[in-house]
Amino acid sequence: MRVVLDTNVLLSALLSPRGYPDTIYRSWRAARFEVVSSSVQLAELRRASRYPKFKPVLQPHHVGVMVHNLQRAVVLDRLPALSPEMAADDPFDTFLIAMSIAGEADYLVTRDHRAGLLQRGSMGRTRIVTPAIFCAEAI
Repeated sequence: MRVVLDTNVLLSALLSPRGYPDTIYRSWRAARFEVVSSSVQLAELRRASRYPKFKPVLQPHHVGVMVHNLQRAVVLDRLPALSPEMAADDPFDTFLIAMSIAGEADYLVTRDHRAGLLQRGSMGRTRIVTPAIFCAEAI
C-alpha cells in the first residue's frame, strides 16, 4: 500500500506524540506501508517547520530526523502538471494530488479542509481521508 502524507500530518506527528498522525508515522517507520514523498514536499517540510509559531515547540533535530527518514521513502523528483479541474482549491496543496497520481498512492492523508481535498473523497485510485479514518481502515 502506498500513502501520501500531507505535510500538516507530518508536522502534527512531531507536535503531538500519541495522536493519529504520530501513529501513522510510526506505522510507516515499522514498514506497514510505503510513503510517497517528493523533493517539493521535503522543501515544504523544512520551510514550514521554521515558521515562528513552531519555534517554541519543534526541535530542529526532530525535523531533521524526519526529513532524513523521508528521504528513504518513495521520493519523486518530478511531478506531473495537472489540469485546472484536478488542482486543489489551495494552489500550494496541488503538489499533493500530483504526488498521489505519480506515486500511484492508495491514500492521501490530510487534515486540511480548506484545500478542498477531503471534500473530494478520492482522486483516481487515491482515497483522500483524515488521519483518523486512515488509522481505522489501514493500520
